[in-house]
This record gives sequence, C-alpha cells and structure tokens, in this order.
Amino acid sequence: MTHSLVCPETVSRVSSVLNRNTRQFGKKHLFDQDEETCWNSDQGPSQWVTLEFPQCICVSQLQIQFQGGFSSRQGCLEGSLGSEALSKIVDFYPEDNNSLQTFPVPPAEVDRLKVTFEDTTDFFGRVVIYHLRVLGKKKV
Repeated sequence: MTHSLVCPETVSRVSSVLNRNTRQFGKKHLFDQDEETCWNSDQGPSQWVTLEFPQCICVSQLQIQFQGGFSSRQGCLEGSLGSEALSKIVDFYPEDNNSLQTFPVPPAEVDRLKVTFEDTTDFFGRVVIYHLRVLGKKKV
C-alpha cells in the first residue's frame, strides 16, 4: 500500500524561511497535517526542500498543497542513494491554486530527495506550502 514516507526520523532542510521566523513559518509545518500552518520561504530565484530518509524508499507520487499566488510554475524532483550525487527523477508543473496536487513519479529507489521550485508565481520568488507528502513504499 502507498503511504506517506516522511517520518519523524526523516531529516528535512529548506532553502529559506520568511524573516527567519521558523516558529511560525518553519519546515516542520510541511509535514504536520495542520491546515492552519505552512512553510513560507523568503524571497529568492528558486526555493527547495531536501529530505533524507532513514532507509531506502521507492517513490511513486509527490503531493503538494501551495497557497495560491505563492506557488511554482515548474518543479524538479531529484534523488540519490547513499553517497551518490543527486540526479533528476522528473520535472513537474504545478497549478497556481490552493488544491492538494498530486504528481506521478517514475519508480525511483532513493534515500535522499530534493524538490526544487522554479519560476514562482510570486514576484519576489516566495513559495508557501501547506502540505508536502512523498508517497510510495519503504524498501525492506
């Protein structure tokens, strides 16, 4: 069964946080399942999120819920296993709305992912995300 692979042991990093206010806009809000909280990046040409999983996973889908007006027109999912360099898995093209969007991912076995948000809809390059989910299976 496909389920969210982000767990408490997953290490996440983000490109920036609005006004460095991690309490209100930090990365933890990407995964807390709370409709009232979000990660809000600071301004910049591209924003990203990296995830390091405690074990090898097989990714099948990426789900993202942006705030309309603060989304990305193009995204890139990269991954790697062990000490390998990141390599591109798939490009995806979000819509500028508030809906939870699902992007299919070609089967990829990784333990590290990087999601890069390019060509943001906000003039200053900010991105606001309420939910980020990586779906697939844990490798045993």
